[in-house]
Amino acid sequence: MKLHILPVSPNSQGCAAIVKALKLDIEIENAYGKTRTPEFIAMNPCHTCPTLELDGADGAIWESNSIMRYLCVTSEGGEKFYPADPVLRAKIDMVMDWRQTSMYKSIAPIGYVIFGMDMGEEATKKGFKELMDQHFPILLDAYLKDTPFCYSQTVTIADLAVALTFTFIKCRKNMWAEVPEKVKEYHARVLEAFPDMKDMFDMLDGMCTGYSGDGADIMP
Repeated sequence: MKLHILPVSPNSQGCAAIVKALKLDIEIENAYGKTRTPEFIAMNPCHTCPTLELDGADGAIWESNSIMRYLCVTSEGGEKFYPADPVLRAKIDMVMDWRQTSMYKSIAPIGYVIFGMDMGEEATKKGFKELMDQHFPILLDAYLKDTPFCYSQTVTIADLAVALTFTFIKCRKNMWAEVPEKVKEYHARVLEAFPDMKDMFDMLDGMCTGYSGDGADIMP
């Protein structure tokens, strides 16, 4: 199998973190500049990363949450990051669905500017306000209410789905300064749980903290 990733993408980083943590025999390939090639589109018509290229005639899986679930349920040791207990697994799925359908929509206008996708000041401020007023309170008061990770004493794929995206906020330094300390501490806990990913995590962090283009100094 081969995992096609964009190294500075939190979506890709979560999948790569599971591959490395479980020591899976899966090649990790940088797909930067390759996702619109005929070969890639034949494998994944949505031309997105990450994409897990399966062996034989099984095709491919894309969407980061689906890939992380697949890797955990098919690999020895995967229950460490995707527990088999049906209640806990359902809550992990719930957090990942919340991230995908709700929270991430607020992150993109803030962070995608580092990829040259400026969505404008109004959308950026709106996204940050949603994080502060809605998403961070849900994260802290529900998902992290009694545990250091989302509904869990140990890190899971839900935390990879959620926390890695917060690095994007660092490209707007005045907004990052307003992020609650408990959110920053959670973000750091998740990153520290995957030491083999430090180079990739640092790559995105450097891009975000080093960003000085339009909107870098935007006020919340």
